[in-house]
Amino acid sequence: MSCSTVSERPIICWFRNDLRLSDHAALHAAVASGRPLMALYILDDSNAGRWRQGSASRWWLHHSLMSLQRSLAKLGGDLCLRRGNPLTIIPELLAETGAKALYFTRAYEPWAGTVEKALHSRLHKEIDIQRFPGALLFEPEQIKTKAGDPFKVFTPFWKACLQARQADSCLPAPESINFYSHAPYSEDLPSWRLLPTSPDWAGGLREAWQPGEEGAWGTLENFLQTSLTHYAAQRDRPDLRATSCLSPYLHFGELSPRQLWLAIRGWQDTHAGATKGAESFLRELGWREFCWHLLFHWPKLPEEPFQQQFAAFPWQRDAALLQAWQQGRTGYPIVDAGMRELWQTGWMHNRVRMIAASFLVKDLLQPWQDGEAWFWDTLVDADLANNAGGWQWVAGCGADAAPYFRIFNPVLQGKKFDLEGVYVKRWLPELSALPAKHIHEPWLAPNAVLRQAGITLARDYPFPLVDHAEARQRALASFQQSKHSAE
Repeated sequence: MSCSTVSERPIICWFRNDLRLSDHAALHAAVASGRPLMALYILDDSNAGRWRQGSASRWWLHHSLMSLQRSLAKLGGDLCLRRGNPLTIIPELLAETGAKALYFTRAYEPWAGTVEKALHSRLHKEIDIQRFPGALLFEPEQIKTKAGDPFKVFTPFWKACLQARQADSCLPAPESINFYSHAPYSEDLPSWRLLPTSPDWAGGLREAWQPGEEGAWGTLENFLQTSLTHYAAQRDRPDLRATSCLSPYLHFGELSPRQLWLAIRGWQDTHAGATKGAESFLRELGWREFCWHLLFHWPKLPEEPFQQQFAAFPWQRDAALLQAWQQGRTGYPIVDAGMRELWQTGWMHNRVRMIAASFLVKDLLQPWQDGEAWFWDTLVDADLANNAGGWQWVAGCGADAAPYFRIFNPVLQGKKFDLEGVYVKRWLPELSALPAKHIHEPWLAPNAVLRQAGITLARDYPFPLVDHAEARQRALASFQQSKHSAE
């Protein structure tokens, strides 16, 4: 590694949700230029507004930035940290350093695109400003229908993706970097107070996760070795460790979707029995892609129903019902187990996410936006596009959404995907002594069985908030009401 002189003008490599060194096109190009590099991360809460990172995401971000700092330090450099509006901070840093180039990875949140356009407008005549892909498999402008429109249905979208040309390699992490030796002042990461303190509720997160690029690759390797082959058959089973748990690493860009794609394809090519699991997993990666393309073309997706007929839906907002759902006190064990898992680990099994979301929206008639907001604050993989797309899918108002009349029965879902109650008992220890026969309907268990299990309903575990059969009919009636209102 060679140090720069004062007269050399650096390239600012602006890290965003791409907190890795490998397969990083902006970093690769900056290093290849031979000019001194200044690595920068900006915590921008102002432009994101209500969608600033939630509490669990901020915990992850703290540790991910620490990991990136360590990786850069091994190469002899550092990460400059600034907090504020990039439209103010970047011009200031250009003036402080004399930099004449800014390289960064493209982001797709509505406010991120606005910032990128504003930076380009203000700076492109003064500096070399370059934006690189890397957060998606395909750019949103690339995948379109034959008519040239964005897709609104997943299956044809994914077929178009599979037919598009895929990259066959990833960019390596740089072996050495010529760092700018007169880097400006960097803020202290702990001063950002991304970690919870009063109280420190992150113990379960620390036990469950290792944020950072190294943690991403370890998680991927474990998934390939233990779960990919059986993924198609077992991915809906929350009682098994059958999913990848890679979503937060993808969100923070500690692993690129291209790296994941090639890793899965490579494993499939060398393991004959992995084909079905690989195709099923890549389809889930495709759903992530689909949601981001939707958000790009319909930036109001997180706030407004994609299908406008749902704008008049007669929600019955109730703070007490919402709180009971948030705390895992609905009286339906599969729902409550999911909400407890979320609170403790910052993550929830995807099948259970659908069950819990359906219960809030359809059994309790609470607005999907309220559930979306709770997930945003509590998920370590809180991803604006996936979160909005998932909630709208469940609510029946999104693109390619489940029909509104598809209402998950939490008891039947529990019996189908957690037959022995292993998942429920893991997260609801108060029900751990209840026989599997009654685990998903404790209110129907004989009194003698409840006594033997040491359970008193309403004291140790609540009765159901609603009767599902009655709630289903109420939801369908509400749907008909909104449908007529929209006509």
